[in-house]
Amino acid sequence: MSSNKKIYFASDAHFGLSGPDESLPREKLFSGWLEAIRKDAGEIYLLGDIFDFWFEYSKVVPRGYTRILGKIAEITDSGIPVHFFTGNHDIWTFDYLSAETGMIVHKSALKTEIYGKRFYLAHGDGLDENDMGFKLLKNIFTNPLLQWMFARLHPNLALRIGHKWSHKSRYSKELITPYQGDDNEDHMIFANRILEKEHFDYFVFGHRHLPFERPLKNGTSRCINLGDWLWHFSYAVFDGKNMELKNYSD
Repeated sequence: MSSNKKIYFASDAHFGLSGPDESLPREKLFSGWLEAIRKDAGEIYLLGDIFDFWFEYSKVVPRGYTRILGKIAEITDSGIPVHFFTGNHDIWTFDYLSAETGMIVHKSALKTEIYGKRFYLAHGDGLDENDMGFKLLKNIFTNPLLQWMFARLHPNLALRIGHKWSHKSRYSKELITPYQGDDNEDHMIFANRILEKEHFDYFVFGHRHLPFERPLKNGTSRCINLGDWLWHFSYAVFDGKNMELKNYSD
């Protein structure tokens, strides 16, 4: 990868939320962002919950998202790697996205080195080891038998159920709480715990929907949350020396 190329990160677009009429303007904006960054992008990382609900049948995929998927396919066809992390809303991703768009799909955290800096990349859900409720839900949603049973439903019914559940889970609690302080934010707590065992220069997460960048306890590493594409239209860019949070506007 050329040293003059930049690395881009985004998450939590939740395309499909509230129906196609409300989702489409955000899809167009995101597609415009992808077109803008492809000029100098070395790699693109999409860190989860890009779709508000996603389920692939063996011969059927969800309707919509044509602009996004087509643009991503153009980018990967041009030789720019695009990484897709499953989040808690698009966990039922199987092989369609990799086969049809060329994205590299990650179903767990990724430890990688970029321009000599070590990155820990993850969607950011389930970091609390004591969160038994999350572990139970994760086990349910990743259970092959239960996935098979859900796939027996007609796609129209299954996707309607999925979108309804997804919408309820999102609005059953306040979506974005203010920053809770370095000692109380789950992502900060997790990153500091990892640093006790292994060094990373940057921890990059989604899920929280609140864009922030904070120094960690070792004084050199940083924790970045990417925000979202519902209200903030935020992303991060790394040029090999500096990591910066930005907002995209048309």
